[in-house]
Amino acid sequence: MKETVSKLVIPKIENRIFSIRGIPVMLDRDLAEFYQVATKRINEQVKRNLSRFPENFCFRLTREEMNQLVAICDRVEILKHSSSLPHVFTEQMNN
Repeated sequence: MKETVSKLVIPKIENRIFSIRGIPVMLDRDLAEFYQVATKRINEQVKRNLSRFPENFCFRLTREEMNQLVAICDRVEILKHSSSLPHVFTEQMNN
């Protein structure tokens, strides 16, 4: 059973990892989906707990980075008209 679960989850996660600034990251909206919360709740926690989200773990995309991501991935086309820039999260913090 364990093997079946990992086969189902891994492709879903791998398709949501992007390389931004040479770092593998996931979008805030994808993490929110995995945790089954609203994206705005993830971003509220980042805003309220800035010391827990250092830049090597969480950062906002620039407008240019967001536009490049939208150009290469149809799944995130909804970001094209967003007024706010999404946060992205790395796998782990580097000390």
